[in-house]
Amino acid sequence: MAPLYKRILLKLSGESLMGEQQYGIDPNALRAFAEDVKEAHNLGVQMGVVFGGGNIYRGVQSESMGIDKVSGDHMGMLATVINCIAFQNALESLGVPTRLQTAIRMEQIAEAFIRRRAMRHLEKGRVVVFAAGTGNPYFTTDTAAVLRAVEIEADVIIKGTRVDGIYDKDPEKHSDALRYTHLTYKETLDRNLRVMDMTAITMAQENKKPILVFNMNERGNLRRLMLGEPIATIVKE
Repeated sequence: MAPLYKRILLKLSGESLMGEQQYGIDPNALRAFAEDVKEAHNLGVQMGVVFGGGNIYRGVQSESMGIDKVSGDHMGMLATVINCIAFQNALESLGVPTRLQTAIRMEQIAEAFIRRRAMRHLEKGRVVVFAAGTGNPYFTTDTAAVLRAVEIEADVIIKGTRVDGIYDKDPEKHSDALRYTHLTYKETLDRNLRVMDMTAITMAQENKKPILVFNMNERGNLRRLMLGEPIATIVKE
């Protein structure tokens, strides 16, 4: 069965790597995500991946520590590099060819992000892991994910969460939370659903990039999503 999408950008939070831990990287969570990406990759889907860094460092911590916002954001970017190196190794241990590209130059660790080179890697069947956000302070990794999706001409942006889509309120706290199957970008912003930040959603809207939100914690869901199963909320016009 052919996948629904040829090229995707997968966005995962840093917190998703914590698993049952309070911080850092849980080896079981790391391997589970790598195995899911491998399943989708085996379908022939070209994949870019962006991670957050909240499991290691959150910029909001910096002000209470006396660190200015710009420095705190730079520290957060470096945290994403740690996550991406770990994920690259997890994928390669499963036999998946990968390339790591960073928005901040660090030649001894990874390639610098170059759009044409990233697209060439994708065409050759390599999973490209994008680290260090956009390389600029004041932009979230959600915005970085949409930016990379636009740059690599991905068909869709896929955001993995702990729940099976977008709800009108937190379903982990409210049993009567309503799940949406389809939303427009405007509805998402007007209802303050916080799927991604305003900059990310606006950029997706301007570039007509659909956003799919699904439960990445359930094994096999990414493959099912690639094959067209309705297990996500879709945000588009």
